[in-house]
Amino acid sequence: MGGGATMLSSLKAWARNIKRDVVALWLASRDPRVPWHAKLAAAAVAAYALSPIDLIPDFIPVFGYLDDLIIVPLGILLAIKLIPATLFAEFREQAVRSEQRPTSRAGLLFIVAVWVVAAAWLAWFFWPHRGR
Repeated sequence: MGGGATMLSSLKAWARNIKRDVVALWLASRDPRVPWHAKLAAAAVAAYALSPIDLIPDFIPVFGYLDDLIIVPLGILLAIKLIPATLFAEFREQAVRSEQRPTSRAGLLFIVAVWVVAAAWLAWFFWPHRGR
């Protein structure tokens, strides 16, 4: 039984680290010391991760959690690699001390725009066209 408890505590620690790193990336995206390409990657990952809605809703079997389990962590790893290590350590410390979790309106707007474009394309694709 001890193995399950250890695995659960490891997963909880991993989730806390992901949340901390997303906030650290949000901070990095606003810091003038971070190179522009790293800011862009950090902003994109933070906006997506902090968006109140997902690109693929969680209720869709398997694919719903794909972004949470694979896409977000890989994006975090990429963005962290682009930020100087000493700076990112500072952002991590700030993220731990921060009591509020930011939200991303840009991420929300992006996800909504993707869904609207997809819905419009599907409507056009399946709408019976005259003159065929």
